[in-house]
Amino acid sequence: MILLTFNIINPDRAFKNVGGLSDEELLEITIQNTKAILRSLGNKEIRATFFIEISLISNLQKLIKKIVDDGHEISFFNIDSTLSQLEEVKKWTEALIDKQIRGIRMKENDFALSEIFNLRFTYVSLDEDTALIFPFKRFERKVPFTEQNGLTILHESISRYSQIPYNDLIFQIIPLSFYESMVIETIKKDEFVLVYLNSWQFTNFEKGDFEISFYKKYNSGKKLHDKLDDFCTWVIENEIANARIK
Repeated sequence: MILLTFNIINPDRAFKNVGGLSDEELLEITIQNTKAILRSLGNKEIRATFFIEISLISNLQKLIKKIVDDGHEISFFNIDSTLSQLEEVKKWTEALIDKQIRGIRMKENDFALSEIFNLRFTYVSLDEDTALIFPFKRFERKVPFTEQNGLTILHESISRYSQIPYNDLIFQIIPLSFYESMVIETIKKDEFVLVYLNSWQFTNFEKGDFEISFYKKYNSGKKLHDKLDDFCTWVIENEIANARIK
């Protein structure tokens, strides 16, 4: 099974310079990128989980409703929010969509697991920060998930043989045929693979003065949209199960 996930964050979280764009312009880029992702998923009737940065939630009311109406799952992505902010945003979002928010993606020690459990979350997807190291660095194999403090803890998936992690930049950089082989290998071993991408990767960087590393710009924007379309087609044609995390 493939668990396809997307982090919705502002581009200014990923780059040192966004070319003087205003917060409103950056937010609009994020919204348009996400809508394009939704179109790709909708064309193939694939369901995914969207991890939305907590600080963006209040500005994305219409987008959040569209994500849910399209059959996808809303979860949270934490960067620098406090526990009280998380609690407040969770209540607000659950009232907005009339559904329980079950998951959060965060670094391992952002919040105590007992505090997350008390807020009625059921799973944590760990942000293991492998993108800070060269994307092709190999890692020791971890179990795909563990159970702690009443929560399911999802670890980053790693290819069975190559030991390459399924982080955002790996999908962007390596050839799709090789990536698909990695997916098959991992599903055979772990029964599922957790795939994630970031909304900023779908930005057309040719139209802005972003300060961006060459490997982050490579195959981004329209090329990545096309690659996602091709990947979704491959999933359907090969009858590979896919689901929201919950």
